[in-house]
Amino acid sequence: MTALICGSVAYDMVMVFEGRFGEHILPDRIHMLNVCFMAPSMRRNFGGCAGNIAYNLKLLGGDGYIVATVGHDFAPYAAWLERWALPATFIRAIPEEFTAQAYITTDLDNNQITVFHAGAMNSSHLNRVTDVVAAVGNVQLGIVSPEGRQGMLEHAEQFAAAGVPFIFDPGQGLPMFGGEELRAFIARAAYVAVNDYEGSLLAERCGCSLEQIATQLRALIVTRGEAGSWIFADGKRHEIPVVKAARVVDPTGCGDAYRAGLLFGLENGLDWQTTGRIAALVASIKIEQHGTQSHHFSADEFRDRFRLAYGYSL
Repeated sequence: MTALICGSVAYDMVMVFEGRFGEHILPDRIHMLNVCFMAPSMRRNFGGCAGNIAYNLKLLGGDGYIVATVGHDFAPYAAWLERWALPATFIRAIPEEFTAQAYITTDLDNNQITVFHAGAMNSSHLNRVTDVVAAVGNVQLGIVSPEGRQGMLEHAEQFAAAGVPFIFDPGQGLPMFGGEELRAFIARAAYVAVNDYEGSLLAERCGCSLEQIATQLRALIVTRGEAGSWIFADGKRHEIPVVKAARVVDPTGCGDAYRAGLLFGLENGLDWQTTGRIAALVASIKIEQHGTQSHHFSADEFRDRFRLAYGYSL
C-alpha cells in the first residue's frame, strides 16, 4: 500500500538567543517595538509537515510519496531526500519562489518567536491528487497536512473524488478555515488527527463535541502531549500512553512523527492500540534530537524499543 503525503516542504532556520525576550521587550513600548536579538549559532533543518511525515514513515519501513511545491533553492533538500531514498517525483518546483521557510528564535526560557515565509507552498494547489493517483497506480491512503489553503481544500476534494481514504491533519492551518469548510473536510476524510488544542478549536468551529465528530469518521486521533493520546474509533476511546523519552530536547516535529506512525499502522492493517503505540514511540524518539529529521533508527532498534516500552513485541 502506498500513501500520498500532501503538505509542506520547508527549511527551518533555528537560532538560540542566549538571553530572555522579556528583558528586552518593554510592555509599555509594544506599540513601537524595535528590537534585535543576537543569536551566536544557527542550524538549517530540513522540515515541513510532508517532508517530516515521509521521513519518519521511511524509517518505519512504510511507503509514501511527498506531494508538495518548492522553490528555486530546493537543491540541498533534494539531495537530502535522495540520500534517504525518498522519491521527489511529485514535488513541483516553482522557480520564481523560495521554498517555504521558518525562522525560529528561542530564548533561555524556551519562548519562541517565529517568522514563516510560505513562498512556493502557496502554489500547492497546482499539484492534483487525481493525477498522482493515476501515475502511481496503487495509492490506497493519503494525508492532507498543512500547506497552502487552496491546496488543502482541493486535495481533500480530489482524494474523495478518487475514492482514496485520507487523514485530515489541519495542524497550524486550522485557523484558516471556518466551520462550514471544516465540516466539509470531516465529511470527506476517513480520519482526522489533531492535538488537544486543535481538537478544542475544531469542535468549537464545527459546533459539536469530539465524540460527535468521531461518529462521522473511521477514527479521530487527538494527541495530548505528556498525557498521551486518544483514538476515537469503533465506538470506543482508545487510551494510548506516552513513551518516556530518554531526554527531552526538541518537541518540534513530534506531531509529524506521530502521524507517520498512524500511516504505517494503516498501511499494515494494524489495530488501533498497536498503531497508536507505534505513533507514540516514533514521537518519543524524535523528541530526543534537535531538528525534525535528525533522528535515525533501524527496524530492529525500533522493535527493541517497542518491546521495552510496552512489554510485548510487534
